Amino acid sequence: MNNSMKGSMETLSAMQVTSDTEGQDIQSKTILCHPEVLAVILRDTAVEYKDYSWQEIREFIEADTITSTMEVSPGRTNTPIRKDSTEYYHLNEKTSNFDLAFRARNPQLSTKDIQVNLHIDVEPQKTYKTDYPIEKRGMYYLSRRLSSQLSLVLQGTDYNQLSKCYSIFICRDDIPKEERYSIAVYEMMNTKNTAQNAVARENYDLMTLIVIKLGDEVYNGDKEEEGYVLFRFLNLIMYPHKDDFMVNVSEYIDYSDNEELWKEVTDVSTIEQIKYEGMKEKLTKELTEQVTKDVTEQVTRELTEQVTKDVTEQVTKDVTEQVTKDVTEQVTKDVTEQVTKDVTEQVTKDVTEQVTKDVTEQVTKDITEQVTKDVTDQITKEGIRIFILSSLEDDIPEERILAKLQKHYHITKEKAEQYYREFTAEI
Repeated sequence: MNNSMKGSMETLSAMQVTSDTEGQDIQSKTILCHPEVLAVILRDTAVEYKDYSWQEIREFIEADTITSTMEVSPGRTNTPIRKDSTEYYHLNEKTSNFDLAFRARNPQLSTKDIQVNLHIDVEPQKTYKTDYPIEKRGMYYLSRRLSSQLSLVLQGTDYNQLSKCYSIFICRDDIPKEERYSIAVYEMMNTKNTAQNAVARENYDLMTLIVIKLGDEVYNGDKEEEGYVLFRFLNLIMYPHKDDFMVNVSEYIDYSDNEELWKEVTDVSTIEQIKYEGMKEKLTKELTEQVTKDVTEQVTRELTEQVTKDVTEQVTKDVTEQVTKDVTEQVTKDVTEQVTKDVTEQVTKDVTEQVTKDVTEQVTKDITEQVTKDVTDQITKEGIRIFILSSLEDDIPEERILAKLQKHYHITKEKAEQYYREFTAEI
């Protein structure tokens, strides 16, 4: 197995608070969002990293781009990725988010001066059995992730900006027996050429879907099997932690610097639980004896009144806060919708009026200029005709007629000769 990475305090804390992994989606994201965990997954899934150590891959990951709020919907294809506001939305469409989206350096295409990134999202799934094929959802996510790299596609859009995208689905439960502990890879390939093809693979190999299927709390794979290292790691973090969790996970992520902290937290939690249980038993006994001895009808009545008052105040406060919140949200929604509608109508009206005015003025100007030109040309031509015919009646030589045409009408000799031939042909 590869040498383990140094683990951070944040990752250690995440593994502590998610030890039961019952709330699969939230708890899995809590663990998976750390670069050292993602590095282990990428090592055995993305071909670009197969020759690198976990530590090197961890350094390729841009930690500040890791987010769980990037939207998948079609309306906003240019939402920024760094600290991604991961919501793309479209009118009347349900918002759908990537579970974990981030960028990482592509070591195969990057140079010392130019960095090319891979755009990756990791999708932990509690179940493989859904109302739709996981694979179709994965291809949809990939297409959205690819298109999000460009702003609106216009003439001159630079498609060289597009970088490869990975979507990695990790499915935990409800896996068919024959498919448990398997990895499926779906990628873009050039499958046919009727002529010699010299297109570089990186120009079309832009989307890869990885579907990892687990299946059981206990993984008994053979060390020689493909994917053994990855399956073992995912089983550790995706299912409730066993007693030997820290020992096993340390083969991947080294917490030796923080091992005492882990032990201390575990021990303190146990001690506090014991102290709490002992104190509760003691207090219960003492309180029972005291109440049996001292409680009277009056005390009971006063206590009841006080409890009733306190509970009433608390309930009133809670209900008031909830009602206030609900009303505020509804009013805010209604006002926002109405204001949006009014503003849209007014802007549409103003823009329509302005565009109509501008177009009318431009069309009027263009027509006027064209009509004026046509009329002027016709008048000029008729004047030239009359001049030529009159000159011929006066027996003026052709050379003088041509010279006068050039002088009076500011035309070239060739044009004058053209008019002369045209109108003398009428005689």
